[in-house]
Amino acid sequence: MTATTTVGVVVLTMGDRPGELRALLESVAAQEGDPAMVVVLGQGVELPALPQGVAGVELPENLGIPGGRNAGVDWLREHGGADVVLVLDDDGLLPRTDTLRLVREAFAEKPRLGVVGFRIADEEGVSQRRHVPRLGGADPLLSGPVTTFLGGAHAIRMSVIDQVGAFPAQFFYAHEETDFAWRALDAGWEIDYRADLVLRHPRTEASRHAVYYRNTGRNRVWLAKRHLPAVLVPVYLATWAAYTLAQRPPLHGLKAWWAGFFEGVRVPCPPRRPMRWRTVWRMTRLGRPPVI
Repeated sequence: MTATTTVGVVVLTMGDRPGELRALLESVAAQEGDPAMVVVLGQGVELPALPQGVAGVELPENLGIPGGRNAGVDWLREHGGADVVLVLDDDGLLPRTDTLRLVREAFAEKPRLGVVGFRIADEEGVSQRRHVPRLGGADPLLSGPVTTFLGGAHAIRMSVIDQVGAFPAQFFYAHEETDFAWRALDAGWEIDYRADLVLRHPRTEASRHAVYYRNTGRNRVWLAKRHLPAVLVPVYLATWAAYTLAQRPPLHGLKAWWAGFFEGVRVPCPPRRPMRWRTVWRMTRLGRPPVI
């Protein structure tokens, strides 16, 4: 890739944050260099008026986060394609004007770079622990190779999607990024966390989503069943069950989590394609073996 690398921006919205959405789109339009192709997808809702040059697609229903992103990627392909797909939360904001240039340069400099994860920071510049894709949320200002990425702001090389497939639409919400990341790593691609690529985002809690606990429990099981060598599946699930209990969620959340967990055990989510042991070892060397 060169400086002419084309970037397509995908933004999903439920139509309830028109002011934040417009601010995000203005920050994308203010980026240096060639303009990006931008599409906003309404998840079963009517879209507000969009700035000139921004495409709008009103999906007939809420497809969930992974399904909506897949629809955005399909739209980009149908309208000329893009070398890199940039996904941004509709209530985020790009505070710098060189972000797209840095994204283009990142992919140009590293031919095996498949995914770039952004740093998500609140209005005070603070990154929540859960927004740092390393164990313990260590040092959000430290860039480097990682084993997963944040859904709210990331860029993916289109050829990686072509090779490993789309986001798992069955997940609807939660852990779809890890599912994609594991497939990309197993195919030999690299994932980088870049602290200098910032999405400003209001400070929130993941548990604000009504389906958070149930989908988290279910999708952890599906993730393991789809991608881990058989011997690691019970280790991974036991680790996450222990972690969930240690977090002491509210009783209603714990009940929903266990309901989702057993739904994941009971309901299949094909295909099953266990990662290679060398991928397990590679992830371990990167600081996050796929049992944690």
